[in-house]
Amino acid sequence: MGQIRIKNKYIYRWLCMVLLSVLATISFFLVWRGFVKVNNQTGSLMGLGNLLMAAGIYFVLYHIVGKALKAFRIGVDRKANLLASQVLTLFSVDAIEVLVSCAITGQFRFFPNFLWRYVLLAFGQSVVLCLLVIPMVDLYRHFFKAHRVLEIWDSRSAGKIGVAGELSMEEYDKLHFMNGRPDKFHIEKIVDINEGLDKIYGMMEPYDAVFINDIPSEIKNDILKECFSRDIRVYFTPKISDIIGKNSEEINLFDTPLYLCRNAGLSLSQRIVKRTCDIVFSLIGLVLTSPILLVTALAIKLEDGGPVFFRQERATLGGKEFSILKFRSMIVDAEKDGRPHPAGEKDPRITKVGNVIRATRIDELPQILNILKGDMSIVGPRPERLEHVQKYCEEIPEFKYRLKVKGGLTGPAQVFGKYNTSPLNKLKMDLFYITNYSLLLDLQILFETVKILVQKESTEGFTQERVQEMHDAGAGAGDGAGKDA
Repeated sequence: MGQIRIKNKYIYRWLCMVLLSVLATISFFLVWRGFVKVNNQTGSLMGLGNLLMAAGIYFVLYHIVGKALKAFRIGVDRKANLLASQVLTLFSVDAIEVLVSCAITGQFRFFPNFLWRYVLLAFGQSVVLCLLVIPMVDLYRHFFKAHRVLEIWDSRSAGKIGVAGELSMEEYDKLHFMNGRPDKFHIEKIVDINEGLDKIYGMMEPYDAVFINDIPSEIKNDILKECFSRDIRVYFTPKISDIIGKNSEEINLFDTPLYLCRNAGLSLSQRIVKRTCDIVFSLIGLVLTSPILLVTALAIKLEDGGPVFFRQERATLGGKEFSILKFRSMIVDAEKDGRPHPAGEKDPRITKVGNVIRATRIDELPQILNILKGDMSIVGPRPERLEHVQKYCEEIPEFKYRLKVKGGLTGPAQVFGKYNTSPLNKLKMDLFYITNYSLLLDLQILFETVKILVQKESTEGFTQERVQEMHDAGAGAGDGAGKDA
C-alpha cells in the first residue's frame, strides 16, 4: 500500500508539471502568434508547422529550465521555494525566447519589441502560475499525508551534544531535524541500534520510510541492504567518505567493478572558465549594483558617522589569507576586545541600516571587488575566519578540504543551509560542491541564492545559549560570525 501511495505522488507531480507547462506554453503561443500576425515578414511564419515549432521550443525550454530550478517539486519543497522557482524559471525562459524568436524571424531588429512583450508575459505568467501552484501544494498535502518514518539512531552519539538519555528539547531537535518538515515527514517511532538489528528489521513493515541518523557505517550498510531487499525507501545522513565517493567513475576491470575517485579538484579548463565567468559577471554586477552600493554607503555613513566598510581576514584556496570586504552592519568596535562575537538573534550591536542590509544580503556586495582581485569566486565555499579554520580543523580534520577551491560570494552551505548551520553540515554541503563541480552547478547555486531571500531561516542568528558557548570557546561559527562580528 505504501509503494502505491508513493507512485500516486509521482503521478500527481507529473500531472502538475504538465499542466503548468501547457499553461505557460499557451500563454507564450498567444503572444507569439499575435506578434507574428502583425510583423510577419516572410509569409511562412504563420504556417501551422512554424507556430507549433515555436510553441514546442518554448515547452521544452520551460520543462528543462523548470526541472533545473526545481519549479515542479510540488509537495517536496516549501511554497515559498516553489513560487520563487516558478518566477525565476519563467523570466529565464522568456529571456531566452527573446533571442530564439529573433532567430526564428531572422529579424534581430525586432529585439526591443520582443523584449517588452516577453517581460510583460513573464509578469503575467508568474501571477497566474504562482496562484495555481499554491492550491496544487494544498491538494497534495491533503491527499498525501507525511511519510510515516522509522528513525534509527545511536544513543551513544548523543554524547557529542549532551548526555545520553538526557537530551534537552534543543538537543533532540538537532538529532531529529526531519521534524522541521511536518508536512513531509512524521517520525512515528525512534529506535536505538543498540536494541539489535533483528528487532529493528521486525519493526520496519508498517512504515513508509526508514531514516538512518548518524550511525556506524558497518551497521548502516546492513540496514541499507535489508531495506533494499524489502523495497523500503531510506533517508540517511551521509558520512564525509560517502560524499567524496558519490561522484566516482565506474570502471570494469576484467570481471571486477571498480569506482575511481580522481580527487584532483577542478581541472585546468574548469579553472579557466570559472575565472573568466568570475571576471565577466562581477564587472556586470558592479555596474548594475552601483546605485545600491552608493545608497548603502551613504546610509551607513549618515546613521553613525562610522566607516562604511568592514574588513576581516579570511582563508581561501590553499589556506591563503586575504582581507574580505563588507558593508559595516554593526556598531563600530563590535569586537573591541579582539575576540569573535557571533551575531545572535536580535543582536543589539546590529545597526538599523545593518538589519536591512543583512536581511537582503546587501552587506556582501562589496566582495565583488574581492572577486575581481582573484581572492574569491562568485560561487564557492564561504571563506572562514582564520581562527575558525584553526578551531574547526582541530575538531574536524577534514574541514581543510574546503580549501581545495577559492571561497565564494555565495555557496552551497549558504543556499541549502541556514545562517546557524553546524560546521560539519556546512563542510558536507561544500564537499558535495567540490566533488561534483560543474558550470551548471554554479548557475544552479546562483539561482538558489535569489530564492533564499524569501527564507527567514537562512538569516537566523544563533540562539543566546549558542552565542555564549562559542564566545567562551573563543571562536564563532563560520560566516555567521563573519557578519561584522
